[in-house]
Amino acid sequence: MTESRSRKPLTVVRDKGQVTIPVWIREAAHLAEGDPLEVTLTREGILLRPRKLVDTTQAWFWSKSWQSGEREASGDIAAGRTRTYKSDKEFLRALDDVDK
Repeated sequence: MTESRSRKPLTVVRDKGQVTIPVWIREAAHLAEGDPLEVTLTREGILLRPRKLVDTTQAWFWSKSWQSGEREASGDIAAGRTRTYKSDKEFLRALDDVDK
């Protein structure tokens, strides 16, 4: 079995339905061991689609509302509408000034 980009590579179905995806295809698709693949039977054959899953402890970050806030914050940073503080005391003083 020769792996070549000019020819369509062949692989063999092994025990338990396992197949080996050629390394250059795994690299091009950014696949790593343990990555989930969606398997679909199509008219043309079998289609494998990589599916990157988000850890449930990180799902909040990828919600529409959080991502909207991230885009807004990135826009503010790019436009120079942010301020940095040299210390936590300076930051807290600024917060006190806002309350007044």
